[in-house]
Amino acid sequence: MNVPGPSTAESPGHPLVGVVGGVGPLATVSFLDAVVRLTAAERDQDHVDLVVLQHATIPDRTAHILGASDEDPGPVMAADARRLERWGAGFVVVPCNTAHHYTQQIVDAVGVPVLSIVGETAAAAVARRPGLRTAGVLATEGTIAAGVYQRALEERGVEVLVPDAVGQAVVTSVIYDGVKAGADVDLPGLLHVADQLLGRGAEVVLLGCTELSVVAESAGLLDDARFVDSLDSLARSTVTRSGHRLRERRSPAPGAVPLPAGGLPAGPPARPSATPGSR
Repeated sequence: MNVPGPSTAESPGHPLVGVVGGVGPLATVSFLDAVVRLTAAERDQDHVDLVVLQHATIPDRTAHILGASDEDPGPVMAADARRLERWGAGFVVVPCNTAHHYTQQIVDAVGVPVLSIVGETAAAAVARRPGLRTAGVLATEGTIAAGVYQRALEERGVEVLVPDAVGQAVVTSVIYDGVKAGADVDLPGLLHVADQLLGRGAEVVLLGCTELSVVAESAGLLDDARFVDSLDSLARSTVTRSGHRLRERRSPAPGAVPLPAGGLPAGPPARPSATPGSR
């Protein structure tokens, strides 16, 4: 049975955004929330039009990259992108950093642009710190092993620092045992790992996993100039690429109660992020 897709009607100058979602599910919801709250809108019709394929059963990206699984998520995400294109998407986004390893398969599958979360985040880091020379990256083991941030930042003349084995274990637990599992996270432990990277010379720390982005807002890290969040960077670029006006800061989340950001010395207030160019 053929299932009809969403309406492809678009506002002039505002392309429909296709979202390959479910990688992971909560991160996708957080991405959509960020897009809504970063759009300078006064009515429903001022917001970004998106069609979202929340495909939570896409095979695990890190497991495949590390050789722990033979299930290749690349063809699955490529097929999802083709569906979004058929439904009228003017460009595609994938709110998952580890999935960037498979971006070329997605690009090859469609005839519309694919916005790179890694490229947008690297550009945002350089815009945040002109003359940036050294950056730390917190991400999944798969993202680190694939080297996607190392390449993106080194192309911009930036040296990359990553956690040691003990620190990476903390980051992995926050992502998988905490956010993905819907459980509490070790926020002090995560901030201690970030503090170690800063102590080794990192001028900024990139939150290169969208599950870490889920933690970032509630912990107040989006307002700390030392952190560059990947989901926030992609959401900002999505708003501007779709032809909408961008807020400098997200509108307040209803009922949000920030978590304490203990363990990390207070940093200077963040300057408004420059909007990096689309890639």
